Amino acid sequence: MGETILGRKVGNRAILWGAVCGTIPDLDVFIPLGDAVADFTYHRSASHSVLVLALLTPVIVWLILKFHPHTQEHRRRWLLLVYLVFITHVLLDCFTVYGTQIFWPIVTTPVGWSTIFIIDPLYTLWLIIGVIFALVATRRNNRGHIVNNLGIGISSLYLAWTVTAKFYVNEVAHKSLALQNIDYSQLITIPTPFNTLLWRVVAMDDNGYYEGYYSLLDDKPVIATNFYPSQTHLLEGLENHWPVQRLQWFTRGFYGVQLRANDIVIQDLRMGLEPDYVFQFKVGELSNPHPIGRNSQRIESQQRMDRLTNVWQRIWNHKQEL
Repeated sequence: MGETILGRKVGNRAILWGAVCGTIPDLDVFIPLGDAVADFTYHRSASHSVLVLALLTPVIVWLILKFHPHTQEHRRRWLLLVYLVFITHVLLDCFTVYGTQIFWPIVTTPVGWSTIFIIDPLYTLWLIIGVIFALVATRRNNRGHIVNNLGIGISSLYLAWTVTAKFYVNEVAHKSLALQNIDYSQLITIPTPFNTLLWRVVAMDDNGYYEGYYSLLDDKPVIATNFYPSQTHLLEGLENHWPVQRLQWFTRGFYGVQLRANDIVIQDLRMGLEPDYVFQFKVGELSNPHPIGRNSQRIESQQRMDRLTNVWQRIWNHKQEL
């Protein structure tokens, strides 16, 4: 984006500051809030707000012009560059499942369209190629600039494809679950790691959740599911415990509850593959007669790399187990 806005005017400085500004929103991960659930749920809030970033933009431009005073004549383009880098970062995050509070603090509801995995090589590759061309090409012609813009165009078309794919998978999921007479309160479809061909389906009911997988290359629009119970009764007595309330809100209801030893654990079902979830938190302990709420603690999950091989094989073979 930096190259697109100012590359022909200020050269590689535009790419440098584009990279810097593209990183700034995610620096909130280095701010400890004293609670694991707070660290988890306040990421992508104030630092990803289009309102906060609008206020930050002139400050960043003031700093840029301190470093490059001879580019003062391009101040308006610097303003455009910085804010568009911020906004494209925020909007791209909205396409993932995590949840981005883009209108914080006026509206704090996280936006997460879940059309693309947080890392997708087919999206990123074209951007990398474009930036490399812009960096190494001579500024005597516009070839590097054109390739950079072409990379943005291709990656944007791919992003549009992910939206189309999700609408189709949603339709398949609703019809497939109906044919199996599965009652559910809410449904989410999520692309599996590093691709948009294989999708994970999670359907919630009062007793737990169904999980299934559908590849766009499957012969039939049928999703086989497995049911996993959730021990939500363990939260009785913890309804007003902040980490519990916060996780129920942030996950939009897509959470599971487990008892591990004496610990009550909530899992974010949106990120991971059963039973390996990226975000799991201890929120309390069993006690007699009621559970006791505790300061939340994140529980590290086992990341089995062999499952990525299974994901790849499942894209092509509906009989492959995950």
